[in-house]
Amino acid sequence: MGKNGFIGSEYGVAGSTLKLFAIITMLIDHTGAAVVGTIITLGNYRTTDYELYGTLSTLYRLMRGIGRLAFPVFCFLLVEGFFHTRSVRKYCERLFLFALISEFPFDFALKPSAVFWNKQNVYFTLLISLICLWMLEEFRAKPCMQLLAMAACMLLADALMTDYNYKGVFLVAILYLFHDYRGYQCAAGAAAISWESYAPLSFILCYLYNGKRGLKLRYIFYWFYPAHLIILGILRRFVIPSMI
Repeated sequence: MGKNGFIGSEYGVAGSTLKLFAIITMLIDHTGAAVVGTIITLGNYRTTDYELYGTLSTLYRLMRGIGRLAFPVFCFLLVEGFFHTRSVRKYCERLFLFALISEFPFDFALKPSAVFWNKQNVYFTLLISLICLWMLEEFRAKPCMQLLAMAACMLLADALMTDYNYKGVFLVAILYLFHDYRGYQCAAGAAAISWESYAPLSFILCYLYNGKRGLKLRYIFYWFYPAHLIILGILRRFVIPSMI
């Protein structure tokens, strides 16, 4: 077993498997928020059908709980991507582009209004986190500068009110700092996200990562994120209200 491997490249979980796991759990989470949550709110079942209300509420909590597993995996993959990308600058540009593309779909599907300034989509969190990693790498021989860079990026995420805000940037930085030792990395990552119920369980799967890319799914998540949010937004704002 290598210091940053599981038990060999032919075993374990490929990066594409981790990515699909994160996409599916994210979809379950957002469907729970946009669809099930809207049905509960508009249906007023708490007063008209308490048994159905209980079932829907349980389903909502289950789906949102499953969704907590997604973000830590995306953070883990971001760190892996940072160490394997040919150009961090182009990686940042790509994240920034899709952060802009995804902002309206994010608000449309999950927020009170289609233009909502009090929360920005997770691409902005990942972008700021990637910039943080870039700075941590540049200041590798200067711990004080690393600490300042990390603090600055966390403050930026908090000021912009990005999804998972400074806590998301902190998690990514922790995964970077422990990158060379998978066991410690996953334990530290689980501790850093322990405030979020169920999220630490994601690192069981991350621990099994074998360092291989697997299927070529480079742009699947980039486009899936805004596309599925648009669909959920249409369901939430037009289809469900017309049915209830």
